[in-house]
Amino acid sequence: MHTIQISIYTLGLLVALALIFDFMNGFHDAANAIATVVSTGVLKPQTAVLVAAVFNFVAILVFHLKVATTVGKGTVDPAIVDHYVIFGALVGAIVWNVLTWYYGIPSSSSHALIGGLVGAAVAKSGTGSLVASGLFKTILFIVLSPLLGFVFGSIMMILVSWIFVNATPRRIDRWFRRLQLLSASMYSLGHGGNDAQKTMGIIWMLLIVAGQTDADAGMPWWVVVACYTAISLGTLLGGWRIVKTMGQKITKLKPVGGFCAETGGAITLFMATWLGVPVSTTHTITGAIVGVGASRKVTAVRWGVAGNIVWAWIFTIPASAFMAAIAWYIGTLVL
Repeated sequence: MHTIQISIYTLGLLVALALIFDFMNGFHDAANAIATVVSTGVLKPQTAVLVAAVFNFVAILVFHLKVATTVGKGTVDPAIVDHYVIFGALVGAIVWNVLTWYYGIPSSSSHALIGGLVGAAVAKSGTGSLVASGLFKTILFIVLSPLLGFVFGSIMMILVSWIFVNATPRRIDRWFRRLQLLSASMYSLGHGGNDAQKTMGIIWMLLIVAGQTDADAGMPWWVVVACYTAISLGTLLGGWRIVKTMGQKITKLKPVGGFCAETGGAITLFMATWLGVPVSTTHTITGAIVGVGASRKVTAVRWGVAGNIVWAWIFTIPASAFMAAIAWYIGTLVL
């Protein structure tokens, strides 16, 4: 990869901006991890957020850095990356995150970042700067991650209904209040493992083009720790506006449904992280919640609310790309 001259102040500003995005990612997506466990009454919001934040960080011990490699090298041509492209990508993603958080729309921080990279790269060098294979994999999983969440959530609900067919509702509720603590923790583990790595990929790319590290040297340890810390702190402070949409507006959840949705979502996230695919935790848990609701009764799902969320998903990449292209131009003037 080429190297460019960047002042230490500009480099520090961009690393700080990346960590702000990572913090916003946790803040924005905290609702995905805790909405089900809060809406079922198993945990109070403050406790749920603390559990989610801890397991976001524990992911540092579990997952390899395949997603970071995909974001760092597999989305846009590394040869065109400079501090202006990184600035545009991060600002475009942060602006979209703030807008969707303010209006309570559970959009994808992950795809806002991918869209930001695409928009800034195209603004600089045209569509030839995009890496088709990496983008295809990411776009494919925009469709696959909610579908897999839906399938796994539905299967979990059907299996549980079959296994506990003779159990009383009270006994089921008591059991799954305990089990939901496990499923919520596993989902938060998957959330931290996939999402923190996206920011690692950006910072790693920036350090390489600035000549501060070598691509073959691997990810600097301080980048890994900083990104897991930032996303955990973001989760700790939480994005409360989105909890209600995720937890109750799509379908009414009981502890057994919350357990099945979280488990289905966690399985999907673990698979994607193992494959090195940057997926949306928002898409995944929404698909799982819809799957749980639909497995009980199709009319149990408020399809209008789910449809509005899907529209937000469709607009995320082009909207963040457009904002990033503007930010890239501003960056060329002020950096």
